[in-house]
Amino acid sequence: MSRIGKLPVNLPAGVTVTVSPDNVVSVKGPLGTLSQKVDSDIKVHTGKEVPAVLVSRPTNQPRHRSLHGLYRALINNMVVGVSKGYEIKQELVGVGFKAEVKGNILEMSLGYSHDTYLMLPPEVTATAVTEKKGNPIVTLKSIDKQLIGQVAAKIRSLRKPEPYKGKGIKFVGEVLRRKAGKSAGAK
Repeated sequence: MSRIGKLPVNLPAGVTVTVSPDNVVSVKGPLGTLSQKVDSDIKVHTGKEVPAVLVSRPTNQPRHRSLHGLYRALINNMVVGVSKGYEIKQELVGVGFKAEVKGNILEMSLGYSHDTYLMLPPEVTATAVTEKKGNPIVTLKSIDKQLIGQVAAKIRSLRKPEPYKGKGIKFVGEVLRRKAGKSAGAK
């Protein structure tokens, strides 16, 4: 059995899961609703007396084993998303780096000769905070883990942190591998 796939997905209070006949799993909670199409071979069962979701596979083929754990993890991410939500914080490290949110457009000054604008999907909300004598921090919030991860990766790709001074966009708490400069080798 798949170690991940055989675990039940416990449902917190206020979260309901419905499975349609064409194998579409819909999760509804206090923060919103998410749905995911599940492969026709994988069966999703909702518990009647215990609020939990079980995922099962028909055979032990490698394809079924990999899909078993995948869909269980996707359903768990949806349950966590509609009950608690997801949040990613990114820090803009560099002299003169700025970030500002106007509606659903994130405006950033990243050391280029022009400002960078990024249009955010409606499911993702962003806030930008600049503390005095601190780096700007962009906070992304959403109920969809996959979508918020894609948006965060896109923001990071606009100016990846470089290894010498650490300038760029990094996740809060991320440890960067730093290199020594030219002066360290010439002695």
